[in-house]
Parts: sequence; structure tokens; C-alpha cells
Amino acid sequence: MKELTPTTIAAPFARYSHGIEVPAGARFVFTSGQLGLSPDGDVPEGAEAQAVLCFRNIDAVLEAAGAGRFDVVRINAFVSDRTHMAGYMAARDAWLDVVDHLPASTLMIVSGFTRPEFLVEVEVVAAVGE
Repeated sequence: MKELTPTTIAAPFARYSHGIEVPAGARFVFTSGQLGLSPDGDVPEGAEAQAVLCFRNIDAVLEAAGAGRFDVVRINAFVSDRTHMAGYMAARDAWLDVVDHLPASTLMIVSGFTRPEFLVEVEVVAAVGE
């Protein structure tokens, strides 16, 4: 993966790249949006706890495809209020601490999710080299 962060535009606001170049022959994996929902149906309180669980669920989906967070090239995240941004970003930054490149990333504030207790939803795109 090659990070694309041109010096001719403003630097990223946080831990992400403006773009990622994927090598030829890579296999793509797309996750659905993952919510902070545990296998037993529990939804933790707080955006950071929910985001940690979102990323844990993403790890499981990626693993099922023979991929991992090192293969992630894009993160799309959604929070239901601006106040949830810091919690989400703390969880995202911790999840990215082990990777050797920063993916492209978008964070959107939305009016809500399917159930009112959900505060965060995260989806990723991964490119797995063959």
C-alpha cells in the first residue's frame, strides 16, 4: 500500500491518508457497517466503547476473508452526534496503532441509526495482496 498525501493540499486532520494506492492484483474485501453490538446482543454505553466493539467486529469479518487491519485501505465511519467524535477517534487510533500505513478515512455525522442506543457505525474496505 502506498499512502497518498500530496504536499500541495492541507495535511490530514487526524490519523488517515488522503488516499491509498492499491497494488495490482489485490483482492478487495468490503465490510458492511458494523455497530457496537456484541454476540449476546449487548450494546455498551458510550461512543468509544461502541467503536471498540465495531472494530472488534470488523477484525472478525476481515479474518473470515483471510485479511486483517494491515489490509484496510478505507474507513467510513458514522456517529450520531458531534460529541461522539472523540470517542470514535480514540478507538480508531488505537485500532490503527499496529498498522504500517494509514488508510483513507471519512467520518460523517448522521441523524441516527436503526436503534437509538447505537452511537457509532463503521465499515471498511480492505485490499489483500495475492
